[in-house]
Amino acid sequence: MQLNKYDDIGESMYSATLQNGLRLRVIPKPGFSTAYAVFATNYGGAHRRFTVDGQTLDTPAGVAHFLEHKMFDLPDGENALNILSANGADPNAFTSSGVTCYYFECTEGFEENLRMLLHFVSTPYFTADTVQKEQGIIAQEIRMGEDDPNVSIYYDLLTMLYDHHPIRDRVAGTVESIAEITDKTLYDCHRVFYAPSNMVLCVEGDIDPERVLAIAEEELPKTLSPVPRADFGPEEGLLPVDSFRSREMAVSAPQFLIGAKFRPSEEGQALLRQRLVSQLALRMLVGSSSPFYARLYSQGLISHDFDYEADFTAGTATVIIGGESREPEKVLDELKAEAARVSEKGFDPELFRRSKRASLGARLRGLEDFESVCVSTVTGLFSGYCAFDAISLLGQVTKAECEQFVRETLSNERLAISIITPKRT
Repeated sequence: MQLNKYDDIGESMYSATLQNGLRLRVIPKPGFSTAYAVFATNYGGAHRRFTVDGQTLDTPAGVAHFLEHKMFDLPDGENALNILSANGADPNAFTSSGVTCYYFECTEGFEENLRMLLHFVSTPYFTADTVQKEQGIIAQEIRMGEDDPNVSIYYDLLTMLYDHHPIRDRVAGTVESIAEITDKTLYDCHRVFYAPSNMVLCVEGDIDPERVLAIAEEELPKTLSPVPRADFGPEEGLLPVDSFRSREMAVSAPQFLIGAKFRPSEEGQALLRQRLVSQLALRMLVGSSSPFYARLYSQGLISHDFDYEADFTAGTATVIIGGESREPEKVLDELKAEAARVSEKGFDPELFRRSKRASLGARLRGLEDFESVCVSTVTGLFSGYCAFDAISLLGQVTKAECEQFVRETLSNERLAISIITPKRT
């Protein structure tokens, strides 16, 4: 395995690519009792149309999430979650629009737990009966999500911003779409997307990298399979489909999300730098240390739950800003005015220095979180960069880049707002 050292952050990483195409990363932590492993596939809710071996296939919404639910079932009737838990591990999984991750944390029995993780994720077992049973379980989950204001306002915003990209559809699908899923659908998608060539294994802890490599070679299929190519449809325009939407739900106070889409850079260092620029720009514009936040908070227009993010997933890039407010439209007006001011006059140099130091500090503290490090490493590899390069690259980001991001992304015509208000009695 190849050893790379990142002296600026005091980290190192062992890397290897197996003959079956699996990319393996091991982050050594000598003396630590906790170990963490994540086994991830470059497959999420938005990967509904794809090409492999020259053949283009369409699948119903919700297959990636459905697969995640069913992968813990083993052919012998056992459940991998139960086995891992009984062996002292804390296992779980999640599916986003772009990836599916299976992971565990433990303080003992690491090698046995790793073998089980690799075994159950690479061993599909579905029947018509178990699929039908799961359809009922997931349908209930979908209905609960429809009554969740946080879920509703989020997908309202995405459908306002995106005309056709599948990110606008819920990761879990709809009751109607999951009814189309069969055991054959699951087997076909597992064969294509759960091939080692489309996956990454990342481990962090006081672990022997060569043992991890040996276990992966023993447990996983040996075949090198072609990597599927996702088809998200024609390129989206930069303007939102709709700029305003409001609905009533059972909430105690109005909630809002303001959003804008922008084009992500090509994969690799350019994409990582764009991530860093967008996050730093938003920290200065609306973060808790910004003049905007201080002013609106003092006026009672926003509360402690006010937050922001630049989300990059499944070939999309989206700014999302929101929280609770008694006057969401007033917050939007204030944001437009602040973005216009920054576009014209730029950020205060001292605010830029403070914000960059704070961002660097947050990233350094984040290195203590094994889950965050492993998931960031996985998603970075799927996007062509190493997450450990973020610290040094952030130091190179300029104030002008951040100002340009605000000027190009947060102009008035690019913004949309989704609002949920309390039901009238």
